[in-house]
Amino acid sequence: MNHPSADPTISYSHIPLPDDTDVIFSQDIWIGENFSISLLSAIIDPVKFSATAIVFIKRGNCSVEINLIEHDIKAPAIVVIRKGQILTPKVASPDFDASYMVMSSRMSETIFSFLHDNPLYAILNRNPVVRVDPNMTIHYSSLHYNLRSIMAEDNNPYRFECAVHTILVFFYRFGHLPYAALHAALPSAQGRIADTFLKLVQENFKSERFLDFYASRLGITTKHLSRTVKAQTGVSAVSWIERYVVLEAQVMLKSSNLNIQQISDELNFKSQSFFGKYFKKLTGMSPKAFRNSR
Repeated sequence: MNHPSADPTISYSHIPLPDDTDVIFSQDIWIGENFSISLLSAIIDPVKFSATAIVFIKRGNCSVEINLIEHDIKAPAIVVIRKGQILTPKVASPDFDASYMVMSSRMSETIFSFLHDNPLYAILNRNPVVRVDPNMTIHYSSLHYNLRSIMAEDNNPYRFECAVHTILVFFYRFGHLPYAALHAALPSAQGRIADTFLKLVQENFKSERFLDFYASRLGITTKHLSRTVKAQTGVSAVSWIERYVVLEAQVMLKSSNLNIQQISDELNFKSQSFFGKYFKKLTGMSPKAFRNSR
């Protein structure tokens, strides 16, 4: 597992998508090319993804956080960012270049349902970033070309099915190779506990902020949970919950029109005052000051 960042205090912005974003989200796949350092530099704050995205880093290197876990990435590499996850760009080299595809929920859920029983699926979930053999990069470029051609066939009533099976054929021919190389690095029992805990936190942090809930779901004691998560990630279980709560609060403060009371309610705090104290304790700023910053 990569080491998480030590600083939970982050602010937010949006990815610079084309003006007509409805066009993107009305399609099952939207492919973009030449995501260069100039575009990446425009993303000065973390971005919460409303759809699954697969990024193919063609040149250069960069450092990013995905759901608070830091990854140092060197091209060529694949980055899979699931719907609901938060990407925080850190630094990138001047020659950074990437292409990407954004998939509708229907598309991503269909593809992942086909892959769910594959023995590599757990590795794919655990490793959102994988290196690609340089000799294989031509196949990734061909995949994007083929998908663009399929989605341009307006008169084909089976575009969705064609795209799904094109992606699956690619995975079983070429895409599985980087994950198969990681098969020997399957997590230990302690690693699986930490992974499952983080997944549960991502799904439940808005309503569950106490360890008893997570320990019960995992069938272990809170002491065992705390010791295991700290040993595996370097961060305490309680701190992970706090980080997810603060991360979501910061997203809503910067990227929504909800007032602070509504955000407090959304995060299931008993009062706006309690939310304000919780937020300030962890970030050093009040929610209002954070919203007005920059």
